[in-house]
Amino acid sequence: MRNEEARLADCLARLSFCDEVVVVADRCTDGTEAIALRFGAKLVSGSFPLEGPRKAAGVEACGGDWIIEIDADELVGETLASEIRIAIHTAPAGDYFQIPVDNYVGDTLVRRGWGGSFGTSLVGRLYRRGSKHWKEQRVHPGVTFDGPLAGVLTRPIIHVVDDDIADMVARLNRYTDLRAQDLADIGDMPGLWDNVFRGFRRFFKCYWGREGRKEGELGFLIALMAGLYPVISCLKAREILKRGRAPSGTLIELWPNTSAAQSRKGAPKAA
Repeated sequence: MRNEEARLADCLARLSFCDEVVVVADRCTDGTEAIALRFGAKLVSGSFPLEGPRKAAGVEACGGDWIIEIDADELVGETLASEIRIAIHTAPAGDYFQIPVDNYVGDTLVRRGWGGSFGTSLVGRLYRRGSKHWKEQRVHPGVTFDGPLAGVLTRPIIHVVDDDIADMVARLNRYTDLRAQDLADIGDMPGLWDNVFRGFRRFFKCYWGREGRKEGELGFLIALMAGLYPVISCLKAREILKRGRAPSGTLIELWPNTSAAQSRKGAPKAA
């Protein structure tokens, strides 16, 4: 997490059921680290440009067999906490559990329509230590699990995903900035029309297939953001790559290869 002092205390206050709490602070310049220490958390502080290695660093610092991974804008209620404890103490055959997510935009609960790299309603966040692996990407890294699914919990994580519509638009801008850098790292100019087609598919999948239409104006807006995500990411990546080409056509490296340079949320938690 980075500069999450406004939300972190509420998040940590709900994690007293954990045997251990680990907070990963990524280049924080506010009171995030002080809040983590006040709650007795183990602090991992450093620079983690890629989300995957950041999460892996949190897991590495955990001492328990089971990990519950929670972000600073998420809350674990008492009923979910109890369900988590029961789940991991019944000797499950699998290696990870999926947990539903109740997503809020301000005070409004939006259950349907999430997807397309712009939100999710089911996450694999409770897992055995060492069973979850992330790709080295800046935002929404791909994940794999070594073992089978142990089950799906019934109580949701509470996720205050956006404060309002302006916050949603700002999140789209932030996510597409990061995704564009991932695309630019590959070095090939992404195809615009392939991503336009992908955007249309994501919009209709979120709005119709995932029933975002039943959420009214917010459902339409979420589907629109999901559809715009690949298009804007593509255009920003093309802009980055064009800026990096000399007149001769030679590609100039604009930043260090963070994938190579990076050395590096039982119920411990790495946020």
